[in-house]
Amino acid sequence: MNKLKDTIRDILYYPSAIAGAIIILLLIALAIYAMIKIPYSEAIRLWRGGEEVWYQNPKTAPPSWYNLFLAKKQPVSFAVKSGDTEGSLLKKVTPGKEDTASIDFTYSFDFNYDEFPQEMMVYFTSTFQSKQPFVSIYLITPDERKIRISDFGLNAKQNFRFSQDEKLIKRLKTENVMVALFSVPKSDPPVPLKGTYQLVINGVTFEKGSDINAEFVFHGKVFGLAGTDISRRDLMVPLLWGAPIALAFGLLAALGTAVLTMIIAAIGAWYGGWVDDLIQRITEINLVLPFLAILIMVGTFYNRSIWTILGVTVLLSIFTGSIKSYRAIFMQVKESTYIEAARAYGASNIRIIFTYLIPRIIPLLIPTLVSSVPSYVFLEASLAVLGLGDPVLPTWGKIINDAEMNGALYKGWYYWIIEPAVLLMVTGLGFAMLGFALDRIFNPKLRGL
Repeated sequence: MNKLKDTIRDILYYPSAIAGAIIILLLIALAIYAMIKIPYSEAIRLWRGGEEVWYQNPKTAPPSWYNLFLAKKQPVSFAVKSGDTEGSLLKKVTPGKEDTASIDFTYSFDFNYDEFPQEMMVYFTSTFQSKQPFVSIYLITPDERKIRISDFGLNAKQNFRFSQDEKLIKRLKTENVMVALFSVPKSDPPVPLKGTYQLVINGVTFEKGSDINAEFVFHGKVFGLAGTDISRRDLMVPLLWGAPIALAFGLLAALGTAVLTMIIAAIGAWYGGWVDDLIQRITEINLVLPFLAILIMVGTFYNRSIWTILGVTVLLSIFTGSIKSYRAIFMQVKESTYIEAARAYGASNIRIIFTYLIPRIIPLLIPTLVSSVPSYVFLEASLAVLGLGDPVLPTWGKIINDAEMNGALYKGWYYWIIEPAVLLMVTGLGFAMLGFALDRIFNPKLRGL
């Protein structure tokens, strides 16, 4: 306990260690939050879902906080469903004669932006036996103009896209419906008309029990905290879930490699003879093998599962130069007097290896373990960037790969690459800062550097 207190006190002496520990704790908190907020099955559903899941989101929209740095404010996306509460698409049902009913929807929203929206849509669901309900859609502008959008009969499920309605395009005499609806009349070039707009939907049903519900979707040019990709997916999902995946892969690979390397080196140093020779020859062969090339071959020709990649990574990382370093230390420890005492009272080989040899170098193992985590995190991300990551999991590397495949850099969608790249760099920085500080603590020769 006293030794642990001394170690913590030494860590607090280094500001870099404190900063690194804070970063790591924040990453762990982010990983825990992601797993609680978005369960694994839901995360996979959202990541692999298409437009039917993400229809509320605009394509390739930067984060909403972009507006803080832009001179011209971009419209923010939103979606509201029918209900009878404030802030939703208000629904009012008025019974009529002979089983008819009027169902009216209204929604007011402020538009105080310097650019025009991408699109507006209304998604209808209706119930009826044989007589289709009928709806009329209007948009009331801040200058009190009432623009008739469309009138049509409803199917059980139907959506209406403002910009794709041919009749509306002809009525407005323009190809850009959004510009026509949200601009100051007769302005040239078009200038957005700011103020409060109101969407009005008048519906009529013709049967008893018939009903209409609606959802209004406004596609602006910015969305959420992380933005969206080309498939309308909210990038917040892979950014959040990338944290537990990256940390789990990095920690498991680093821990598995370090522990197995230490055990194998201790066994070789203790038994010597052909056992030690075999371990050294395997190590020398493995040192000349192309590590990344083998992983690429496994991902290309066998399996891209993250567990397969993890297993191969650990297997190839065991027999490295670390085995020779640990062996040299164990050869010295092997000659210690307390080892001779243990042999004298009849301690077994296994007991000596795991009770007397290995614990002696655990303090040297901890800094190496912490410092090696970022290399494995970057390895997983690198494979994903090359298109060899797990196709199911939402990871930071997969985000960068998707961005590259869709030409994000050339089209100015920098946020798509910068967000996961920053998280990767912060992860590497946190573990590196803590690892270097631990190296100075556990290796006194480095304290003066």
